[in-house]
Amino acid sequence: METHKAVFLDKDGTLIPDIPYNVDHHLITISDDAVDGLRQLQGAGYKLIVVTNQSGVAKGLFRECDLISVHRKIMSLLRINGIILDGFYYCPHDSNGKVERYRMACDCRKPEPGMLKRAALDYQLNLEESWMIGDILNDVEAGNRAGCRSILVDNNNETEWLEGPFRTPHYTTQTINEACDLILATDKKHEARLSKVN
Repeated sequence: METHKAVFLDKDGTLIPDIPYNVDHHLITISDDAVDGLRQLQGAGYKLIVVTNQSGVAKGLFRECDLISVHRKIMSLLRINGIILDGFYYCPHDSNGKVERYRMACDCRKPEPGMLKRAALDYQLNLEESWMIGDILNDVEAGNRAGCRSILVDNNNETEWLEGPFRTPHYTTQTINEACDLILATDKKHEARLSKVN
């Protein structure tokens, strides 16, 4: 079976500016310094997939169905720039949530790798050839635990800096565009080494 490579993207604080618990699609914009890199990645054959924690559902701050308009707005903004978003996964759970249906410990809330593993099944992804880009170490840990390589976009959104066996990023950059350039350069070098071996 043919497998694909993907770049997983955190949503709030990475792909879009972080407005806590926002589901008003009018306030959603794509982060500066993201579009060119994502366009290049897609052109190079990477699938682009959002994986996002949305505990506001469990906390009763908005409904799960409200995320539909968020997904559509992000897809629209990317499409205007020639980018197709291949997948959008979210975790509505929180073990301390107020809404009983969503109050649980789950395997999809980052730093758990469940969303990435589900996407891998849905899209026949090779996780070892895939990447996770996020702005906090929970994103890094989710990517590392899924078997991906990870990049921390260090834009001052991480405040806890809790260490752990899966919480060290493979690389750190300042923007998504820089992360995309790094991915393309790293994989190009890897492919060149493989061609020499073969």
